[in-house]
Amino acid sequence: MSMIETISLRTSCRTYSDKPLEPDKMEALKAFLKDNTDAPFGSEVRFELLNFKKPGMTKARTPGTYGVIKGAGHFIAGAVRHRWKSMEDFGYCMEKNILKATSLGLGTCWLGGTFNRTGFADIMNLDGTELLPAVSPVGYPSGSRSLIDHFFRFSAGSARRMPWQELFFDGDFEHPLLKESAGPYEAPLACVRLGPSASNMQPWRILRNNDRFHFYLRRTPRYKASFGHIKLQNIDMGIALCHFALSSEALALKGHWQIHDPYMGAGDREYIASWICEG
Repeated sequence: MSMIETISLRTSCRTYSDKPLEPDKMEALKAFLKDNTDAPFGSEVRFELLNFKKPGMTKARTPGTYGVIKGAGHFIAGAVRHRWKSMEDFGYCMEKNILKATSLGLGTCWLGGTFNRTGFADIMNLDGTELLPAVSPVGYPSGSRSLIDHFFRFSAGSARRMPWQELFFDGDFEHPLLKESAGPYEAPLACVRLGPSASNMQPWRILRNNDRFHFYLRRTPRYKASFGHIKLQNIDMGIALCHFALSSEALALKGHWQIHDPYMGAGDREYIASWICEG
């Protein structure tokens, strides 16, 4: 499965079957989590595959998800040391975990607010400088969705994506970037558009200027998207950066990330980072 196919196939799964994870898939995922520490902006991240079905893991010791997730026995949990760009770094690396699980035929679902953060943090043994921004169940999807699954998909509009012309711009924010003008980057931009985001708010905006793609965050007004230092929409931006970089790499489009605000009249949009095309 190619990376672009994996991104296209990823969906949020909230209801899981009781089919156990095969040992080879579990070991492949664990190895990936262990090695996935290269964050684009240098934050220290770490991830673990938590098994709530192992002996001694009683229901009383299992952190809850407030009824949002049904039937999951395994979770991917991650921690990041609090610093500049730590939310973007976490989002970038955690989404790589999600895509790895997808490539193994497993279901996942980002949880940034609807889970027992304290319970998961205790299991992860956070130190005083680490944050636990999100977790994800991982396993085989059930054959049918639960009522809570249907509710979340309906309320968040999970199948809806904002129109291309509202997300991507050319030269300035007055001119949408036409698909036919995006050249080889049409697919990476499409992969950004497919990314998951908190409540499906899709806060990313991208401005192409010559050989650079500038990524901006447009915060959703009156939306509860923060838990202390944990900023869900900054995590969303990390997911967008991840999809763009991985799909560009899959297409042999070379580039790198750089932090240098071009001051392009962004208005209420917050500058995050720029992709500099190479060659």
